[in-house]
Amino acid sequence: MPDSVTCVFVHGWAMNSAVWEECVEQLPDWINVVLVDLPGHGSMADVPAASLDDYVQALMPLAHHPVLWVGWSLGGLAVLRLAELYPQRVAAAMLVASNPCFVSQQNWSCAVDESVFRQFASELNKNQSKTIRRFLALQVKGLADVMVVVRKLQSSIESRGSASTQALKAGLDILLNTDLRQSLKNIDSPLHWVLGAKDALVPGSLAEVLQKDFAQKNVSLLPQASHAPFISEPELFTAQLVTLAQSIRGNKVASDK
Repeated sequence: MPDSVTCVFVHGWAMNSAVWEECVEQLPDWINVVLVDLPGHGSMADVPAASLDDYVQALMPLAHHPVLWVGWSLGGLAVLRLAELYPQRVAAAMLVASNPCFVSQQNWSCAVDESVFRQFASELNKNQSKTIRRFLALQVKGLADVMVVVRKLQSSIESRGSASTQALKAGLDILLNTDLRQSLKNIDSPLHWVLGAKDALVPGSLAEVLQKDFAQKNVSLLPQASHAPFISEPELFTAQLVTLAQSIRGNKVASDK
């Protein structure tokens, strides 16, 4: 389809591309969907990756022209870094429940204490499946339909298989140590943020900080959403994604004339 838009979906920690399946079923046929498993996850469980840039190198070959990237949580960090290093491959990016710096710092309170991720890392060595279940519970904290969302997340993991222990440890290290706040100021690609007001991992206060301190013009804070808004608020999320894709589609049509 000549006026189609390619959209690449990048999942978060411990998950895989199956987590997007219900979402993409609602998209119009002019959106070409590319579902990605990060190294160490799902179908890529045997592929090693130790750093954020390793993720970027795995993603970069998927697009040889500007496309729409959707990155969730840890996947949002990978998309942000890709937009910094390879802007020619990014028509726009949607950062879902993600944070340029996930760990609180001095003058950076819109994040979580590093002990959250360090505790997950410690527990990972003792009981991997229990640690992932705890992480899923944290993702849905504050929602009315907690078990519905947890079951969908758990089902996504089971459908493609659990991530490797190495990948889980590397992912936690990335969440602990990555700070893309300065990079954010240098990224020219259009960025669209979708955050949840009830998110226990990415505080809703990030929305105001992104707008005030980083001149981010497209920041949406969904009042009833937690850390997986595309599951808990699917209609709102899909509508925003289609609107963004439609703007890219319109720009393509205009440039072809």
